[in-house]
Amino acid sequence: MTASSSMKRVVPAALIGSALEWYDFYLYAAVSALVFNKIIFPTGNAFVSTLAAFATLALGYFIRPLGGALFGSMGDRLGRKRVLVITLLMMGGATVLMAAVPSYAQAGIWSPISLLVLRIVQGIGAGAEFGSSAVLSVEHAGARRRGLHGAWPASGVYLGLLLASGAVSLVATLPPNDFLTWGWRLPFAASILVIVVAMVIRLRLHETPAFQKMNETRQVTRTPLREVFKYERKSVFVLIGTQSAQSVMAYLFLTFITAYVTGTLYLDNSVGPFAVTIAALATMVTLPLFGALSDKIGRRPVLLFGTVFCGLFAFPFFWIVDGTQSRAGLTIALLIGLGIGVGAMFGPQGAYFAELFSAPVRLTGMTFSREIGGAVAGGLTPIIAISLVEVTGGKSWAVALFAVLACALLGLPAMLFGPETRGRCLLAPTQQELEASTGTFTEDARV
Repeated sequence: MTASSSMKRVVPAALIGSALEWYDFYLYAAVSALVFNKIIFPTGNAFVSTLAAFATLALGYFIRPLGGALFGSMGDRLGRKRVLVITLLMMGGATVLMAAVPSYAQAGIWSPISLLVLRIVQGIGAGAEFGSSAVLSVEHAGARRRGLHGAWPASGVYLGLLLASGAVSLVATLPPNDFLTWGWRLPFAASILVIVVAMVIRLRLHETPAFQKMNETRQVTRTPLREVFKYERKSVFVLIGTQSAQSVMAYLFLTFITAYVTGTLYLDNSVGPFAVTIAALATMVTLPLFGALSDKIGRRPVLLFGTVFCGLFAFPFFWIVDGTQSRAGLTIALLIGLGIGVGAMFGPQGAYFAELFSAPVRLTGMTFSREIGGAVAGGLTPIIAISLVEVTGGKSWAVALFAVLACALLGLPAMLFGPETRGRCLLAPTQQELEASTGTFTEDARV
């Protein structure tokens, strides 16, 4: 099969699978802020209920490194395609079952327990989804187009956000009682349609050239996680720092802001999901553009620009949101923050993260390290942010300062410490050979 015909199958597989992952996760995040704090965790105190709902959101992130290590190792030993099928079924199945979770009034303590169990299953399945999709795309792509093709899973993330926020926006227009009783369940049940489409596409995929080459030359390692920490620790720390800064900004803009505009600014329930929908649509376009730009000028300059931009825009973002307190103001702020800042931080990541690790441990190194960063930053950010708003009496300046510090203390050191990876040979069996191949643009063998 030629490279071009292979990519015709890989691109939709990366897009749809990543879209399902983040449809599931953002749907949970949005409903946590609007529904779960009222019917699953009804404490009588709005702050405590929202905090409890976001705690289960964080649990899904904390469990993801386990999925990253488990399925990443499986992907390095048995193949990328197999992992993509398993994670899809786990993640999607848990989301569909969430539609049937009873309220606290109906089942008492079993209501939050059942939601918690499904959240754990969802998190384990999602732990290797983005990494597997990105590695699949990058290992199939030509050496000079990895930034572009590695960005398709990132675009899939925002396609999932778009679908989820659109679905929540639609059902949020129902009468409040209907929305809280049965309306919120519809988007969860609808994910079964995405599962079917994604499964059909993924079952038709071929294994990547890099993994096939490892099989042929018997370079597959039985203990990829141990090999990562023994020989490629620097790449782990660079990835965690880069991912953590991006996760903080993304979850401030995507998860926290929905709770903030409804609970603190008292805007309508549909305002947050609407603004996120428009911003996600724009970011879907900018992500591959920034990925393609990294093919031209390098990964680090683009990532560095995005990190600095997000840090500088943190205070202006809240000035716009607080000053206008409107649907238009929130939408404009999110278009700038997500479309430009997070777009530049996220677009090149698929290629950059894959190029940080040698072939025998690539999926393990990428998925485990990425999910560690996501667990710490993505899981804690909404909790930290709403706590800062509570402590400051409804003010946003502390949240903006938190964003600045995340970019300055996590993202910038990782960018300055990390290497440029553009043009590396993805068939390199060791970290030393991988680093030596930087800038060679070796066209890997195709199937």
